[in-house]
Amino acid sequence: MSCLRHLCVYAILFYRYFVPTGLKILVSDPTDKSVDYFHLSLGDKMQIYKNLDGKNILITSGPTRGYIDAVRYISNKSTGALGAAIAMESLKRDAAVTFVYGAGSAIPNTDSLSKNHASRFTPIEIETIDDLLTVVQQTVNGKPFNAIIHAMAVLDYVPEKQSGGKISSNQDKLTVTFVRTPKVIKLIRNLWPQTYLVGFKLEVGISGEELIARAYTSLQENRSDLVVANNQNEIAGGKHYAYLINAKKEVESRCETKQEISNALLDLLALKC
Repeated sequence: MSCLRHLCVYAILFYRYFVPTGLKILVSDPTDKSVDYFHLSLGDKMQIYKNLDGKNILITSGPTRGYIDAVRYISNKSTGALGAAIAMESLKRDAAVTFVYGAGSAIPNTDSLSKNHASRFTPIEIETIDDLLTVVQQTVNGKPFNAIIHAMAVLDYVPEKQSGGKISSNQDKLTVTFVRTPKVIKLIRNLWPQTYLVGFKLEVGISGEELIARAYTSLQENRSDLVVANNQNEIAGGKHYAYLINAKKEVESRCETKQEISNALLDLLALKC
């Protein structure tokens, strides 16, 4: 590792005098497979990004839909952008990614990756919670995953009944009864009891302290290993503030963008999985 340390020193000097902020300098050290590359940031701060070669990761992302009739449905505001960012970073770090995503949501642009990296990507599109349950219970059930990142915004309630056709628009009022949906993350934990499981908790308009408390309660209830806590009011204009909270209620990382969340989360997975 002495050669690698020397390379780090030279990289910092090169960065200080010649390189704009944000350059990624590739380092290939065959004796240390855990290190993929260094990212140099302002103030000579160096962050080590861990390689995920040989790791199989399942990522769920984007919204789900609950149909009212043949043409109308309820959904949520999820775009899937965070899940897609996490998947993209996972692929760059040599992981194999099974990506279950909601219809119309963001997916990684694998055209920008090498053929080797792109070949590790398995996308599966779903629309409803029933679709998601089928994928979890049948399509991927039994497959070994080192980590599962459940970022999908699963509806808590869906219409109790779906009309086979289109409901007439001549009615002055339309009453729809909603029923609670199963907790998919609990099903995931039961099917993969030993896999490192990451959940997500989104709240609106609460303090950071309360957000962490609610996220930790969610982690305990779902028996996940880590939870990403975020506030809808703090997701806008390229910013995405979030806390990564572990099973000891410790804040592993505070992030300000989707890329920072992806980096911090995958660095943790490289150490835990």
